Amino acid sequence: MAQTGRLSARAAPRYAAWPHAVTLVRVAIILAVLVVWEGLARSGWLYQDVVPRLEIIAAALWKLLSAPDYYVNLGATASEVGLGLAIGGTLGLAVGLALGANRLMARAFEAYLYYLGPTPKIIFFPVMIMWFGVGPGSKVAMGAISCFFPIALSTAAGMRQIDQVLIRVGRSFRCSTWQMVTKIYLPAMRHPIINGVRLGLGVAIIGTLLAELKLSNRGIGFLIIQAYSLFDMPRMYAMLIVLFVLAIGVNALVGRLGGLHAIRTR
Repeated sequence: MAQTGRLSARAAPRYAAWPHAVTLVRVAIILAVLVVWEGLARSGWLYQDVVPRLEIIAAALWKLLSAPDYYVNLGATASEVGLGLAIGGTLGLAVGLALGANRLMARAFEAYLYYLGPTPKIIFFPVMIMWFGVGPGSKVAMGAISCFFPIALSTAAGMRQIDQVLIRVGRSFRCSTWQMVTKIYLPAMRHPIINGVRLGLGVAIIGTLLAELKLSNRGIGFLIIQAYSLFDMPRMYAMLIVLFVLAIGVNALVGRLGGLHAIRTR
């Protein structure tokens, strides 16, 4: 026991330094990508407007963030993604709870979710246009159908991981279905739901942007395809950078909220 304690004490400083090492590796990766990009831009191997120098992209980024119309389009995309995530997430949560609680329904219907889940959702966009028109409704529908599958599957998997003792305790207290869901099911499978929401958010953004790229007159997807059509590559890269940073920030915020909820419920 004493020897085990000495080994743990020796290993503790090394493990404690890991977060700093991870941060350094991440920074090194970003710097390496920037150096490779700048080297490729200055090498002349590609047309200079296809891979512009970092200073040109930085100037385009500043100009983009200074334009009021960009925030109007950003708000349009954010509202479509948010509404799509709310609709698709709510439906996915309900379906996941139903499949996880009923083995017959799970065996009958869950296979369809696994088959349709990997299917590119853009193939449904013509149908969404016929149902909801060319306005924001079809983009919201694309976001909803994109995020539905990962959230439903994560919720169903989380239901099967719940300790059966908790379920028996709830039933012994004669909890209603709503009480079982809010007091036992959802708190017990917090992590699968958070992971499903994070995956659903990513695919909702992808689905909405793809819909805006295909047919739209506003939104970030519309601005990206417009910049591409005008061959304004620095502006296009600037929008991609902002979109990438925003997606990372929202994803981290969802994870942080899940962690805070976990701390409060302990």
